[in-house]
Amino acid sequence: MSSLYLRRRITNWVAMGLSMLATLVGLAFLAWILWETLRQGIAALNFSLFTKITANGADGGLANAMVGSLVINFIGIAVATPIGVLAGAWLAEYANRTKLGESIRFLNDILLSAPSIVIGLFVYTIVVLPTTALTHGSTTFSGFAGGIALALIALPVIVRTTDEMLRLVPSTLREAALSLGVPQWKLTVQILIRAARSGIITGVLLALARISGETAPLLFTAFGNNYMAINPIDKMSSLPQIIYQYANDPGDAMHSMAWAGAFVVTMFVLLLSLASRLVLSRNKVSHE
Repeated sequence: MSSLYLRRRITNWVAMGLSMLATLVGLAFLAWILWETLRQGIAALNFSLFTKITANGADGGLANAMVGSLVINFIGIAVATPIGVLAGAWLAEYANRTKLGESIRFLNDILLSAPSIVIGLFVYTIVVLPTTALTHGSTTFSGFAGGIALALIALPVIVRTTDEMLRLVPSTLREAALSLGVPQWKLTVQILIRAARSGIITGVLLALARISGETAPLLFTAFGNNYMAINPIDKMSSLPQIIYQYANDPGDAMHSMAWAGAFVVTMFVLLLSLASRLVLSRNKVSHE
């Protein structure tokens, strides 16, 4: 009996040790990536990065890429948020525990794990190519097409988050509202979504953080533009695309600008993550 106990203790120690080692290795690589991004990015930051455009080459900046990223991300999240919230609400309140609802959840999970380059190719096929035919062969890459691609990436995140947050709302709240004669649609829109709004907002912020660093879909859709472009029907540059382009350039000046762009994207994602945690913490305090 003692040998069996000893063998179990040793097995437990080995498993705990391997788990801790795997955690430390993962954290070490994460810290290394963050350190290199901060070290190289901060060293490359200067005022001209925020005022000049990429058309000036090594003497230019990233202003047009930053503006393009903001426009494309805004289009993507503006398209995905209402569709995702409504779809998640329908799954949680109207299709919960049904075969149709489970099938849609399964398909949503597949879309959640789909490679972004596949989504970019899909949008290129259904948006860019058809509009190219309308313009008699002039390829119609655009910021709008890039936004649609990013919306398809953000959509399953928002759907899943909304579905989960609404299902966490206590059933007593539903029963109380229905007993007072509140219609199902009003219960969902005015009571349940309001009760779960902090979790839904967190999901939207996480979806925005997810799409902020996407490169592959934008290569098929927005394509890039060395000049300032605000109109979403024009070709549009973005920070991830510029980082990819400059990282493959042989010049050291371009590499420095790529590191600066990576630093800006990393800080933006970090701020979004902190904002999502702040929203959740405030909601916990209000419930307490």
